[in-house]
This record gives sequence, C-alpha cells and structure tokens, in this order.
Amino acid sequence: MRAGLDFTALKIFCAVVDKGSFVAAAKALTMPTSNVSRTVARLEEMLNVQLIERTTRHRKLTPSGQLLYTRSKPLLESLEQTEAELMSRQVQLKGPLRICIPSEMGPALLGDLLADFACRYPELEISCITNLSGFESLREEVDVAVIVTRGDLDDSDYIARPLATFPCTIVAAPALIERYGLPVSVRQFETLPCITTVSALNGAAWQFVDAAGKHEVVNVKGHYRVNSGEMAFKAALAGVGFAILSKQACQQPINEGRLVEIVFPQAAAPLRLVAIYSSRRYLPVKTRALIDFLQQGLQSPAD
Repeated sequence: MRAGLDFTALKIFCAVVDKGSFVAAAKALTMPTSNVSRTVARLEEMLNVQLIERTTRHRKLTPSGQLLYTRSKPLLESLEQTEAELMSRQVQLKGPLRICIPSEMGPALLGDLLADFACRYPELEISCITNLSGFESLREEVDVAVIVTRGDLDDSDYIARPLATFPCTIVAAPALIERYGLPVSVRQFETLPCITTVSALNGAAWQFVDAAGKHEVVNVKGHYRVNSGEMAFKAALAGVGFAILSKQACQQPINEGRLVEIVFPQAAAPLRLVAIYSSRRYLPVKTRALIDFLQQGLQSPAD
C-alpha cells in the first residue's frame, strides 16, 4: 500500500518555496540544511516527480512543484490556524507582538486602543514603532502594519483588513480662489498649484470616486509636498495651494470661511486606515486579536 503525503515534508517543502532557498528555509525552521534537502528529495522520490530544479545558481519550481505548492500551502495554513485557535481557547495570549503604525495619525488614533489592548493581555510583549514605511516594515519582521491609504491598494503579497474610513474633500483659501478662480473640473488640478505628499501614500496622485464607485486618478501639479496632514492643512489655510484633506479636520475653517470647499461630481477618495500582514503564513491568534480589537474600537469609539 502506498504511503500518503507527509504533512511535515509538505511544510518543509513549502518553507523552501517561501524562503527561496534550502538554507533560508532551514534557518526559519531551525533545523539543519541537510535535513531540509533530504526531506524534499524523499518527497520527490515518493511522488516520483521532480519538484525543484537545482543548479549551482538557482532553485526553480517545476510545474509539478508549483502544483503541489499551490494546493498544499492553503491546507497547511488552515491546519496551523486551526491548531492555533484551539490552543488559544486554553492559554492566555502571550509572547512578542511587533506593530508599525503611521507616525502622524497613529498615536492620536491608536494610542489609547493599543494601551487598552496591552492591559487586557499583560503577557504580550508589544513593540510598536511609528513611521511611514508601510509595506516595507513587514519585511523587517513586523507582525502587522497599520497604514494610511487612499483609493485602491496595489496588488501585493499581503492581506489587508480595513480599520476605518475618513471622508475627504478639496479645499482652498479664499485668496487662492480669487487668484485662480473656482475649478469646475478635477482635471484642472493638473495645472493648478496643489499641496501633495512626498512619500506618504506612496506619493500617490489624487484620486476621485464617481457615483458608480469607479476611481479616477489625477496627476496634480504638486509644487508643495509634505508628509504631514497638519502641514498640508496649514499650507491650505495660508493659500499655498489646493489641498485634499480629511473633511473632519477642515470642517471648522470651512464653516468660518477661512477655507472654501470645492465640490465636484466625483467625490474625493477617502483616506483609509488599513491593517496589513503577510499572506505567506497563517495569521497568529494574537495578531488576529489585535486587528479585531482595533477594528472594533475604531468603528465604535467610546463617548
């Protein structure tokens, strides 16, 4: 009778694919490289197919290897997730949890929630950094990164969970309107002076959403670039340029006449606060608990 697939062997094989080499997989699995190599070789022998092409320069999946990886990876992640969830019912969440949040909005929006989460799970060892690196921080062994984005996220190897949405609007100082006139089309911002970002939001162009939910991208004339919503707000008040800002942040100066809200058929795309994590592994229970906690706290703020 032919033996069935060995789940440990499949896990090792998937680790080799994920990490890109036998050495990196061995390091991640804390086992000798020779054991990793032998396990994959035995798996190939049992299946009677070559899974990985080995040369002195690279390792490349064969079509059979790609098929095995594509089918087995989700199953392994599901089993690991099930195991973790079953164990979490019996033990307190504990161990290291590494988080990255936006340097400007993060502390104000998430500071109290993260402190409450730490009090609820005192055995967790929470490390939280604040910067604008976003996706890049996940490459530095961060468990979850909270980023600010506008419009659709680019396709990537990460999973995104929405946490909160902040409606935005286009504003300008009355003096700027008097000088340049009131724009009637979003395409006019391609030539009008605008306040944009340096690297925040990936330096993205302005985005608008029509009634059907379709995004329209406008490459605005960004002659004043800042990585701070507060600086963009102050520059808009001073008449430096047209700005796309959180409606909540600029509602009072709009009411007072210090800023003019400019309305178009297309709405300014909202800012979104999103939690991202790697999709190349199952989601640990402590990471899931944090994301659920933040999502609930942001959607149901305390009075």
